[in-house]
Amino acid sequence: MKAFKVIDDPEAFQLLADQTRRRVVYLLRAKEMTVSQIAAELDLTTQAIYHHIRKLKDAGMVEIAREERVDHFIETYYQASAEVFHLAHGQSKSSALAERNTAEALKVLPRLGFPVRAGPETVSKLVELERRMDEIGEKSEWTNKIAGLDDVDFITKFGVSHYAKMLSMSDEEYNEYLKISKEWRKVIRQTVLESPVVASKKA
Repeated sequence: MKAFKVIDDPEAFQLLADQTRRRVVYLLRAKEMTVSQIAAELDLTTQAIYHHIRKLKDAGMVEIAREERVDHFIETYYQASAEVFHLAHGQSKSSALAERNTAEALKVLPRLGFPVRAGPETVSKLVELERRMDEIGEKSEWTNKIAGLDDVDFITKFGVSHYAKMLSMSDEEYNEYLKISKEWRKVIRQTVLESPVVASKKA
């Protein structure tokens, strides 16, 4: 097991959004375990654990530690591939995933009363503006420290990262952040075909 590993597949973010997968990785950082042992620990079926292990293994976060023969069967023991993971998006993959997620989110908005329509160019513009906002105030020193917080779960680390960035921004950086944020709001409002339908209270 490595002490530190960079995962550059953006799909890993979605994998670790699942609480069960985070618990599996947590267990396998502590010791080698079989699928049956993990299932017993988490009170889940072996089929469910096999499903999670396969996805985590494909993402490079779990690996086979050893195999042991028990009677006529081979028991496979798994371990986390590193003690600490740092997820770093590759630019092209990250953009493609972000654009897909943004397009899907925009399709849902009409169900909330916002009749929006956005083509690929608008989706790309929104993603690019969000990327620029994310980069403002980003400091590797915070990223490394947050990655090393072993007692903090994966989702909480996102909140910590955001708060640390906002607190450490200079006034100049924050003004730039607000400028891009306003541009982003202008672009998203231009996707609305008409005034949003909002239920009004009766007097």
